[in-house]
Formats: sequence, structure tokens, C-alpha cells
Amino acid sequence: MIDLKKLTGRQNPSSLLGLSLDGSRLEGVVLARTNGSVQLLQSFSATLSLDPLTADPELVGREIRNHLDAAGVRERDCVVCLPLKWALTAHTEIPEISEADVPGFLQIEAERGFHSDIETLHYATSRYSADGKRYVTLVGVTRTNVELLEKVLRAAKLKPLSFSLGVTALQRPAEESSDGVVALAIGENNIALQITSGGGIAALRALEGALELEGGRRVLHADMIAREARITFGQLPTELRERVKVVRIFGPRDLAQQLADEMELRFEAMHLKVEVVQHYSADEFGVQLPGEAIVSPAFSLAAELLTENRPALEFLPPKIPAWQQFADRYGSGKFRKVGIAAGAVLLLGIIAFGFQQVQIARLQSHWDQIASRANELQALQDKIQQFRPWSDDSLRGLTILKQLTAAFPEDGAVSAKTLEIRDLNTVTCSGIARDNQALLKMLERLRAAEGVADVKVNQIRGRSPMQFTFDFHWNEGGQRAN
Repeated sequence: MIDLKKLTGRQNPSSLLGLSLDGSRLEGVVLARTNGSVQLLQSFSATLSLDPLTADPELVGREIRNHLDAAGVRERDCVVCLPLKWALTAHTEIPEISEADVPGFLQIEAERGFHSDIETLHYATSRYSADGKRYVTLVGVTRTNVELLEKVLRAAKLKPLSFSLGVTALQRPAEESSDGVVALAIGENNIALQITSGGGIAALRALEGALELEGGRRVLHADMIAREARITFGQLPTELRERVKVVRIFGPRDLAQQLADEMELRFEAMHLKVEVVQHYSADEFGVQLPGEAIVSPAFSLAAELLTENRPALEFLPPKIPAWQQFADRYGSGKFRKVGIAAGAVLLLGIIAFGFQQVQIARLQSHWDQIASRANELQALQDKIQQFRPWSDDSLRGLTILKQLTAAFPEDGAVSAKTLEIRDLNTVTCSGIARDNQALLKMLERLRAAEGVADVKVNQIRGRSPMQFTFDFHWNEGGQRAN
């Protein structure tokens, strides 16, 4: 279960605003939990004229606030379903390693699988099993998008508690009823496809171009949807393909029923059962739900958190207050001794600060006397530093790159990820190697290269693949070091 207290710094809220952002469409519901049931207090939908990713966050936040005020929404705590097109996905098999080594392995696989630098992403994982093997789906969202959305919500006077994906809230992967299910969620201009099996998300993608606006109404491209679904099926392990028995379709009634009819015709040979989901079951989230509630991503995610269930994918990092971090660290029986020691250190710090201020005053007086000459010297030094690289005609930097490149194998068994050349003398390189033997051969070739000296491996992580970092010195004379 998810503990919202860690996210909000207070008790789990009794009411929530659920929002779903899909293209320019913003939908929302306000839910409250009372006496073992969830009540629907308000619902609304609006079309945004500003894009949260390109427009000024303050202006977008003000527009959302205006829509909320017009709908009479006063709730501040919110959860948000992100557009699926913001998400990047990667898949990998987990080898036979200990559970303690899995996080490090997934970190390496995320760096290899995503096209973006892993440092620029918030990513979550969903594990599943098939054919006696363990697999994982990695889903990442750009940090910039998350940070911009947080600014927009703050400008709208809202406090986000969770960022997740709508289709994973509609069809929760961990539920037993989700085993072997293809979920199709109809959005504003795309369809979210999710396949859940083996306890997790086996496939997740947005089918762009599946919907088009013609004559003021949305039109489904059933052939394209069926083709992309078949491609996705073909990428699954054999056992997972055989498990898929149900297709559940979420969305507006007319479009959902049309898509269900098309899917039945095109997948008749697979004997798939096609269902259109329009209402929640009475105990969908373990509590009683309102009978008039229409299935939507915003309702599902808000109900999920109100009933203290953990979202399948979470992209909002927990924000732990500084005081709580301090209390967690020093909340033991030794707290009093630590407090006394801290008080003594503080007193010594005050004394040292007073002495420092006296010294600063004296030094400031000396500086005032030499400031003009020092500034002239600094200006000269800046010019020397600026033009120093242009005075070296030896092309040493390119020579270093040439020797280093020649040491790497052409089959890609060892690849460089970062390279730093300091003062055209000290070189630091990090990358990924398929195995230890490939790395050793590369280092042997590098040590034999002319001008290379003191090759030293600083760090190795993982086994296959493995991450490495090494450095060496470049001999100015260009001769091979012994």
C-alpha cells in the first residue's frame, strides 16, 4: 500500500481531486472516502488553450485554476494521469542474479534501453514472469516534463500527490483479473495499449494516429489499430501470447463499442473475448463505489490512492521535509547527547564566526588598497586563459582521441559513454563492456599505444554487461610508456 503521509507530510487525505491530461483535454473528478465507500462529489471536463510543456507555467496554471473555479472545485490535493505519449519504454530479461543485485542491473539496462540520458528521466519498473523467466518493463518520463507540470499545478494552487498513467489505473497490472488482458483506452487523438500478464505490464504503448477528426467527429482507424496490436503480440514471449484471452476497451460508449466490433472481426481466429467497460464493479477498489460513476482514468487513479493502493507506475518523487529527515536520523535514544554536542559545536561556531569577522575586516582594508592592480592582473590572466588553447598547434586532443578510438573493438563489445580530457594530459573514460575479457583486451591495446601511460581502472560495476571507468596520462613526447 502507498503511504501518502510520506508524500504530503500529513495524514492520508479523505478527499482528492483526480485529473487526466490528454492532449488539450483536461478531465477531473473530486472524490471523498467515508465509512468504507467512495463518493463522487464533482466532475468536469475542459479544453485547454495553452500547452503545459510550451506555454508559460503561470499562464497555464491560471487557466486551469479558472476552469476549476468555474466548476466549483476547491480541493487542493490532486493526482494526475500523465499523457502516455510522454512515456518512454524499454524491456529486458532479468538474469539469474540475487535480488540485491537487481536494482543495479536495472539501472544499467535503463541506461542502455532508453534513448535519453537516464539522469534526465524519472523512471518506474513493472516486473512480470513467463516461461519460467523474469522480465521487466521500464517506463520513463522526462524530468523536464514532470518539473514543468509541477510548476503549472503550483500556479493553479494545487498540490500533486501522484503522477501516473491513466491506462495503468484503468487496468491495474497486479490484479488477478488483469492476467492475460489487453487494455485499449481511447484518448483524445490516440489509443493507449497495455498488455498485462504474469503480474505486471508486458507491453505499453500509445497508438498515435489511431483517431482523426473528420467533419467535427472522431473517426477510428481500425486497420491501423489491429496491425499495431498484432505487432505488439508478436513481440511477447510465447507463453504470454497464449495467456491473452480478453480485450477490454475503455472510452466513450459509441467509439468503444465501434472498436469492440472491429476487434472481434479482426481477431476472431484468436478467440479473444472483447469487453466494453463503462461502469465499475461494486467492490472495484475494495470499497463501495457510486453507481453513477463512469469509468475514467482520473476517477480510477484518485480512487486507487484514496483506498491506499499503490499506483502501478509512479513518476512523482516523494518529497520528505528536512525536519523529518533530521528526526529520522537522530530520533533514537542518543538524541539528547547529540543535542548537547550540537549545542557545543554551535557555541564554538559563534566564537569562531566573531573572530573571522574581525579578520575579514582587516583583510578588506588591505584589499581596498590593492584592488585596482589586482583587477588589471586578473583581466590579463583571463585573456591568457582564453587564448591559450589556440597557441597549441600539435593537435594533441585529436591525437589522444585517435589513439583511444583505435583501442576500442569495432564489433561494439566495448563502447565509450563519456570522455574527459583535462589539460590535454589526463584522460578519463567511462563506458559499457559486454564482458570482462572484452574489456581486458581493449585495455591491453590501449597500453600498447604510443603516448599512453599509467592506464588505471578506477571502477567496474556489474558482470555482463559491465560498467567501467579508467584513466591514463598522455606522454607529451608521444612515445609509448614502458
